[in-house]
Amino acid sequence: MMATRHQQLGFETTDRVRHSVPAWAERIAHAIPLVVLPVGIWRLPIGFGYGMGGEPMPPAWYNAPYVIGLTIFTECLALLSFGLVRRWGEAVPNWVPKLGGRRIPPAAAIVPATAGGLFFTVLGIYWLHEAATVGTAAWPYDEGWDVVAMVTSGLMNLWGPLLLVLTYAYYRRRRT
Repeated sequence: MMATRHQQLGFETTDRVRHSVPAWAERIAHAIPLVVLPVGIWRLPIGFGYGMGGEPMPPAWYNAPYVIGLTIFTECLALLSFGLVRRWGEAVPNWVPKLGGRRIPPAAAIVPATAGGLFFTVLGIYWLHEAATVGTAAWPYDEGWDVVAMVTSGLMNLWGPLLLVLTYAYYRRRRT
């Protein structure tokens, strides 16, 4: 039997990749973009000059593109969590030229996902510290708006721990 080019180069193909994702991990992957989305929605009016109960941004041509770009970027990062529960996070999709079917080394997903999870967890711990010690005075918003800001930010603080749990599940599934 003739070996394929991938096998000749020492790469494993998709038929060797295991894909047994627990249902709870699948639910976490769906939850991550949803806990990030409220902050993005909250942020959008700020880019168009509405202060959301606080001081509006100084007028500048780049405010709206910056805020829209930041919102899209953070949501795309959150959507990458699906790579930890989908086949495309274990092997390069077959439609990718020259790389299709190659096994993705687990560290290529585990290292950045762990770094991101730790980063957002540390930010969340800092946010919780500020919320607990300073309270609503830490938020530059009018009464009522501060509660909305804290709730949307509080939801996003789940991103780090959820990503770490999902990364651990990916690690356990991919270890040999």
